Amino acid sequence: MTTRAPDSGSIDGQAAVAPIVRRARTSDVPEIKRLIDIYAGRILLEKNLVTLYEAVQEFWVAERDGQILGCGALHVLWADLGEVRTVAVHPDIKGTGAGRLIVEQLIAVARELQLKRLFVLTFEVDFFARHGFVEIEGTPVTAEVYAEMCRSYDTGVAEFLDLSYVKPNTLGNTRMLLTL
Repeated sequence: MTTRAPDSGSIDGQAAVAPIVRRARTSDVPEIKRLIDIYAGRILLEKNLVTLYEAVQEFWVAERDGQILGCGALHVLWADLGEVRTVAVHPDIKGTGAGRLIVEQLIAVARELQLKRLFVLTFEVDFFARHGFVEIEGTPVTAEVYAEMCRSYDTGVAEFLDLSYVKPNTLGNTRMLLTL
């Protein structure tokens, strides 16, 4: 499945061809890493190549003329709950709709999976609010689910659970939730 932007804006005064959003392939991983590295340590957590290869099936990319412009991932946390992760758009094309297309695709996939809620931990509050996410406090799962999720080795799950050992990674981020 691919999605194309109806209006992709312009770059450097030139009308831009609309990007498509498609599932990531293993050959995209080095470019996904380069995108993440632009924001690593400030807005996004650093990701190593092996982690990205292991999660490539969760990623979608925005592509134009063979160039990867942006990426984002959907990670299932529980039976009814997913997380939007690692949304990054190249700084040169911010504001042209590529990020919007990626998030819309991730939401569509979450609906296909019959998830009821999507979580995001972000600095980009206004961006995600435009997609219907609202700020939340705490962890929106039952005590039983919380206990089960504590068994995960995934750092993102630990961030969702707001565990103390990942606090330095989450300082300044806002917890947001979208009900589907």
